Amino acid sequence: MQRRQLIQTAGLTALALSMSLASAQDSNKFKIGLILPMTGQQASTGRQIEAAARLYMAQNGDTVAGKKIELIVKDDVATPDVTKRLAQELIVNDKVNVIAGFGVTPAALAAAPLATQSKTPQVVMAAATSSITEASPYIVRSSFTLPQVSVAMGDWAPKNGVKSVVTLVADYGPGNDAEKFFTERFQLNGGKVVEKLRVPLRNPDFAPFLQKVRDLKPDALFVFVPSGAGAAVMKQFLERGMDKAGIRMIATGDVTDDDQLNDMGDGALGVVTSHHYSAAHPSPTNKKFVEAFQKANPKMRPNFMAVGGYDGMRVIYEALKATKGQGGGDALLAAMKGQIFESPRGPVYIDAQTRDIVQDVYLRKVEKKDGQLYNVEFDVIKGVKDPGKAK
Repeated sequence: MQRRQLIQTAGLTALALSMSLASAQDSNKFKIGLILPMTGQQASTGRQIEAAARLYMAQNGDTVAGKKIELIVKDDVATPDVTKRLAQELIVNDKVNVIAGFGVTPAALAAAPLATQSKTPQVVMAAATSSITEASPYIVRSSFTLPQVSVAMGDWAPKNGVKSVVTLVADYGPGNDAEKFFTERFQLNGGKVVEKLRVPLRNPDFAPFLQKVRDLKPDALFVFVPSGAGAAVMKQFLERGMDKAGIRMIATGDVTDDDQLNDMGDGALGVVTSHHYSAAHPSPTNKKFVEAFQKANPKMRPNFMAVGGYDGMRVIYEALKATKGQGGGDALLAAMKGQIFESPRGPVYIDAQTRDIVQDVYLRKVEKKDGQLYNVEFDVIKGVKDPGKAK
């Protein structure tokens, strides 16, 4: 144990030394290390966030407060060991000023100790487990948390004819959060959770789980799966005729992901979800964002990952402006806290105490508009803080 502590201390010292040298080098540059899953199961997350980050730079210029912005994109394949290695390389070798991205919770947690040791702000643009911001005082989140969006569905469902539910979630941090916070609120409102099912995160096979749900015959199936896996769940749900058997699907918005929704077909029509962003959000700010995103990326529709990346870049840019290009990680972090702005998703702010995003959460139904499927909002819960920290 002592030897390990010595090695860790030596690593810390080397990291701190490299950071102190960073200000002397590349003084006219401001580097953002974007660590994302660009290949593998979560690749759509990486594509969406990178596209949105580059759009923000194209719209707002690549020079801020006299610093030339450099975006360095690294593919971690959503694997924590790779994330940690890339984060260390970006901090020590590339001398980045900020690390950002993080497609899944284990990746964000793997980088957290390095952010703390080197005093490098870590902007989490995707990963959504409530506890992430508690893993380092240098983490700021621009995405969302699963408790934020799950509680809304736990309120809505029992008031709309759903008395019994089976929950089906991916078995890792966000899934556990979705299950816990939906279940607690649903039961508080008089609903009954018949069974809780958890699917492996890697190479999930939904078939046996969905067959079990069909046999249990609840009023509805509540689902959370990470971005990119929603189409597979929807396909197998419909193949088993669960809709025809009278089982409704309700979910967090990850399932009816804007990036995949049109591929799901008309079987997705009527599915109700709760989430913080839809490409169909009717605000002028969002209409401009969607138009610009699709012009820059003709075969893509922006999803909730894109808006997390876009707003994350805004948080970084505004912090750099506020510090006038001077100061290190602590000054940048202080300037990120408390930011209030109009996002394509609606009004948001970064809670100065928790460093988490506070935002509106919408109830949406899949509808067809102009021959395409969209998550159309029909209700809103204003200014939702993360319930995981509201205790």
